Amino acid sequence: MTTATTVTTVTTAITAGAAGVQPTEPAEPGARLAKAAAAHRPVLPALATVLLVCVPAYREPGGGGAGPTLADAASGVLVVCCAAWALRTRARPLAAPAAVVLAAPAAGLALAAVTAQDPAAGLTGFVRLLQVFVLVPAALVLTLRSPRHTRAVAASLVAVAVVQGAVGVHQYLTGTGASYQGENVRAVGTFGPTDVMGMASAVSCGVVVALAAGLAPPAGAPRWLRPAALGTAAALLVPLALSFSRGTWISTAAACTTVLLLTGLRAALRTLAVASAAAVVLVGGFGVGGDLVAERAASITEVAGEPDRSVTDRYTMWAAAAGIWRENPLTGVGPRGFAEHRDSHASLALSSASDTAGAGQDFHRQPLLSPHNMYLLLLAEQGLAGAVAVVGGWAALLVLGLRRLRRARAAGRDADCGPAATGLLVLVCVDFLYADIGGPSTVLTAVALGLAAWWALAPAAAVGGAAGRSARGAKEAGAR
Repeated sequence: MTTATTVTTVTTAITAGAAGVQPTEPAEPGARLAKAAAAHRPVLPALATVLLVCVPAYREPGGGGAGPTLADAASGVLVVCCAAWALRTRARPLAAPAAVVLAAPAAGLALAAVTAQDPAAGLTGFVRLLQVFVLVPAALVLTLRSPRHTRAVAASLVAVAVVQGAVGVHQYLTGTGASYQGENVRAVGTFGPTDVMGMASAVSCGVVVALAAGLAPPAGAPRWLRPAALGTAAALLVPLALSFSRGTWISTAAACTTVLLLTGLRAALRTLAVASAAAVVLVGGFGVGGDLVAERAASITEVAGEPDRSVTDRYTMWAAAAGIWRENPLTGVGPRGFAEHRDSHASLALSSASDTAGAGQDFHRQPLLSPHNMYLLLLAEQGLAGAVAVVGGWAALLVLGLRRLRRARAAGRDADCGPAATGLLVLVCVDFLYADIGGPSTVLTAVALGLAAWWALAPAAAVGGAAGRSARGAKEAGAR
């Protein structure tokens, strides 16, 4: 079974099993496709938002960032469709506390934009932050009207991860990746050398979702889904390792540990043993990544002693962001104001740009326009008011999501979406310790936050599942 076939069958099983029954006898391909499209019509813009991330985005060399992408356009369509539905039906799908959790970040971001020292940059930055942290997550909360819709979007994250991972492994094996220590071996997928963390972010989302699907499959899912999903998660660890992204390694480990703990201690220990054995075989037996991966992993514990150039730059930018915030503690300098104030607060240790090459692009210097820490970036640009509103919203999602998971299990409802949504939220929050938004993969961050918000806030996440769980229990009892 090829990797693409595995992803197709996993996606089919997750979405088909969402109704709590086994798939029926296959119908005509055209009729089956039309039926599936009709069932998932409300989430087609969301699926397009995720899948279009695979389309390479044009980025001007040395420009410091890519412009709007097809995935960004699809996310705009998603928001417009959601707004049109809400106006047409005049529905009030969210309770007041849920609306407050989603609206509070918008208020904090708006305050920083209004008081920005550069109004033009503040406006464009505000729109981008609003898209990622408010509009797309809120649209997903309103659009995903059943667990089946949520599973379809989650499955699309796995599909994107497999596509990007396959491209990344090919880049490593053929020497056509981004430059790393003088060799073009860094796996970057379709994102190019100027967004070296793009592929790693996409693959990490796929790892978390596939692991959750394998450990807590939907009610009525076929028996082969568990090994297929776990096998997909294990296979995706290869391109993740070849991305040489230390921050993503750490955030993925934290998210996977969260999923393992939420699905039971016994399953956690068993899966950790299998993952450790797979890592030994891949790296030790087949030499995947070889000395480069080992050296990169070892450098995680050496950053305090003799940090490399990238770590030194990161520490310097963190200090600069903290200095900017101390001068503007309440509202910050405004969205996209870090780059303008960076040099006046950074020490001479900052190199101001990084070397990028490979993956089809010539050598050039990429400006360092952000501190690579979302929390410090929020403090510097949005001030304490904006940072508390945004980060407080994430904390509320985590608490409400865990509470809903506990209540769903106590009531006997199907809670398979809970571990995946919570794991994605932990993935984003930990990754933001070493990264911030930017680049074509940013829309995946918005989708991950949207899935977490759906699980924590949407009424549809707390409805149903008991019948499907009963049907699965009856089926297993009959098999015994």
